[in-house]
Amino acid sequence: MDRTRTKDYNLGYMEAQIQPKVIINRREIEIAVQRLAALINKDYHDKKPVLVAVLKGAFIFLADLVRHIDLKLEVEFVCLSSYGQGRESTEEVKLVQGLCSDIRDRDVIIIEDIIDTGITTNFLLDYLNQQEPSSIKICALISKPSRRKVTIDINYLGFEIANRFLVGYGLDWAENFRHLPELCSIEDD
Repeated sequence: MDRTRTKDYNLGYMEAQIQPKVIINRREIEIAVQRLAALINKDYHDKKPVLVAVLKGAFIFLADLVRHIDLKLEVEFVCLSSYGQGRESTEEVKLVQGLCSDIRDRDVIIIEDIIDTGITTNFLLDYLNQQEPSSIKICALISKPSRRKVTIDINYLGFEIANRFLVGYGLDWAENFRHLPELCSIEDD
């Protein structure tokens, strides 16, 4: 399967013609989401976990994932910022929006779109641990281990990829491209 094909996504964003190239297609994403949900169903069959999704990037992944989870669960959101308008993390994580519910003595699953350097996820782990949950596990759609600066144990992982800048399926570049249904890379041609 040729994952690097170019779709007709020549959208003319940011004053330039940008051609996102499909890296992971819709079907591959769907299969990964179903696999991750099945693992969560198995591990939490007798529990009511709180899924904490990181906004904005994880909202599409979360929406698809919860439709395949056959458990009682709760959903919470946090909004963190570390990218601004560029392609590189500033490595200064800011908590824009914290939890609205109490997670003390609860089983928490962090839902992340992508774990890159690990700095943002580590920040979130520290924040959540201060709330004294019973347990915390991480479910990430994508991991880029070659970029890792902080060790992160990912319990449920969709895809491991090389160091490429991805957009689509919730991931953005300066708030653009989130709506694309596939995971795409942006190449500077």
